[in-house]
Amino acid sequence: MHASNIRTPIETYIGTIFVAIELSQKSWLVVMHSPDRDRISRHKLLGGDHGGLLALIEKVRNRAARVIGSEPAVVSCYEAGYDGFWLHRRLSAAGITNVVFDPASIAVEQRSRRAKTDRIDGEVLLRTLMAYRRGEPRVVRIVRVPSREQEDARRDSRERHRLIKEQTGHTNRIKGLLRLVGIEPGNPRRRDWLKWLAEQRDCQGQPVPPRLLAEVKREHARLMLVCAQLQELAEASAPAEEPAAARMAEQKAQLRRLKSLGPAFAGTLVDEVFYKNFDNRRQLASYVGLAPSPWRSGGTDHEQGISKAGNRRARQQAVELTWLWVRHQPESALTRWFLERTAGASARVRRIMIIALARKLMVALWRYLTTGLVPEGAVMKA
Repeated sequence: MHASNIRTPIETYIGTIFVAIELSQKSWLVVMHSPDRDRISRHKLLGGDHGGLLALIEKVRNRAARVIGSEPAVVSCYEAGYDGFWLHRRLSAAGITNVVFDPASIAVEQRSRRAKTDRIDGEVLLRTLMAYRRGEPRVVRIVRVPSREQEDARRDSRERHRLIKEQTGHTNRIKGLLRLVGIEPGNPRRRDWLKWLAEQRDCQGQPVPPRLLAEVKREHARLMLVCAQLQELAEASAPAEEPAAARMAEQKAQLRRLKSLGPAFAGTLVDEVFYKNFDNRRQLASYVGLAPSPWRSGGTDHEQGISKAGNRRARQQAVELTWLWVRHQPESALTRWFLERTAGASARVRRIMIIALARKLMVALWRYLTTGLVPEGAVMKA
């Protein structure tokens, strides 16, 4: 067949403008294909210039409408990352069909020294968008964008996680400073701790050196601020007028009725996982990163372990919760399943099996929230 008779995928999209946006803090590169032209165009905008982006799209749309005789549809995409989802909402409000790509799912060259520029990345995004709209299966994974209320409601658990890390860091720093002079640090989170510290002496009967004491006091002040913020966060409640936040609050209360689930675990699991709508258990396991990763090629057939490709916060909490579940729900069917397979096993085997149990537990909790089916043998709180 002669090359001039071959119709490219681009030529089959009459009436659609494809827009790929390569985002960065300083500038945006907009890669476009319009049905009135047989080439790809590139446009550079200042970072965050959504008004300029919409004006550019409208200009190209009007030009294409004059050529093809009808107003073309516009489909756009960008990668999930630093800018979050505000641009998706802005484009959707303007009547543009936008999708957000999972960056890890986009196919790239496997060379050890592959060229990487915004121009190349923008063209890859555009080709991926066109393949996705063409209906090619599994060409890319699409991020499910949460609503504005859902995204705001899950800030509490993320801030709490960050504050706990800061609290641990300040506490360890204070203890390390006092260990330098051989003084027992006690509990720095006590409110009267500074008064207690003033009475402490080292092995030679000397108090804490003045400059070291000043540094410890400043570190303690930061620790007390973090503790106060954690307490304030624990006492905060979601506004009742937000339906998404109210639904998530009900899910957290429903999880807390199960023994071994407290406010921290329930809050993180709902904020990170269960606020989403999953079609089946495989989608849930994949999102949490507990799905298996087989390696089967030719005569090679072995498992690489879990993918770890999902939500890192949710996966950590799921594994920690599973250990607590085994301890506090000994009569449940999930715990019996785990104990039967790890009886007399080594610690390594138990760690492997706890991951398998974590996947089963997450599926059981998802069914409990969506259908009301309590995990078999699970004990509810009074």
